[in-house]
Amino acid sequence: MAEKQKFKWHSWATPYILIFPTLIGLFVFRLIPIVSSFVLSFSNWNLIKDPVFNGLENYKELFSDPDFWVILGNTLKITVGYVVGGMVFGLLLALLVNNKIRGMNFFRAAIYMPVITSSVAVGIVWLRILGPKYGILDYLLKMVGITAPYWLQDPKIALWTVTFVQVWKMSGYYMILFLAGLQSISTDVIEASVVDGASPRQRLFRVIIPMLSPTTFFVFTVAIMDAFKNFELIYAMTKGGPQNATNTLVYSVYVNAFSYFRVGYAETIAWVLMAVVGSLTLVNFYVKKYWAQPLE
Repeated sequence: MAEKQKFKWHSWATPYILIFPTLIGLFVFRLIPIVSSFVLSFSNWNLIKDPVFNGLENYKELFSDPDFWVILGNTLKITVGYVVGGMVFGLLLALLVNNKIRGMNFFRAAIYMPVITSSVAVGIVWLRILGPKYGILDYLLKMVGITAPYWLQDPKIALWTVTFVQVWKMSGYYMILFLAGLQSISTDVIEASVVDGASPRQRLFRVIIPMLSPTTFFVFTVAIMDAFKNFELIYAMTKGGPQNATNTLVYSVYVNAFSYFRVGYAETIAWVLMAVVGSLTLVNFYVKKYWAQPLE
C-alpha cells in the first residue's frame, strides 16, 4: 500500500504572509510618520494650510532662541535627577523586598502600584498635596511650625519637585528590574562571601553591585529614555511653568504643535530631542564594555 502523502500546509511564502500585517502596521504607524516628521521639520505648517518648505530656518531659529537653551538645560537636569533617583531608590527597594518572608508579595505590589497608575491622576493628587494654601503637606508642616516653600510656584525648586514626583511614581518599575537581577545572582557566591568574613556592606558594594552591572546598564538605558519623555506630570502639575522652569523638550514639542500651531518648528524640536537621546544611548553602549560585565 502506497504511503499517504503528508499534508503540507505551508510554503516558502508562508512566513512573509504571516508577518505582512505587522509590516503594514510598522510602515503606517512607525516608519512613514518618522519620515514625514523629518520632512516637516524643514517646513512651515500650521495644520490648516499646506506645508511650505523653508529649508533650515526652523533649526536656525531654534538654536538662536535663548529659551531653547533654558529648556534644554531643564531637560538635562530632570534627566540627571530622575535617572539617579530612580536607580538609587529602585535598588534600595529591591534590596528591601528581596526577602522570602510572609506578606512580601503584598509590599512588592503596593510599591509597584504607582507605576501602573495614570500619570495625570498622580500629578493631580500631588498637586493637591503640594498646594500652597490647601495642600496637605503645607498643613502638616504648619502644625510643627515650619513654613512650607512654594513647591510648584518657585522657579528654583519646581523642577526638582516634579522630578521627585516622577521618581516616586517610577521607582517601583526599576525595583522590579533590580529584583530580577538580584535573584539571578547565585546564592553560592553570596554564601562564599559570608564564609570569607565579608560584612553586609562589603557584600553589597564588592559582590552584589558589581554582579548587578548588566542589570544596572539596562536600567540606566531605560531610565534615560523615560526621563526624556516626561510629559504627563509636567502637563498636569505645572504646564511648563513658572517662568519656563519646568518646560522640557518634549513639552515644548506639544506646546508649539498644538498651542502655537507651529508644527514644523515642533518637529524640529522633536528631532533635536531624538538626536540628544540617541547620542546619550550610543555613548552608554560604547562605555558599557568598561563597567557592565556579564554574569559568569
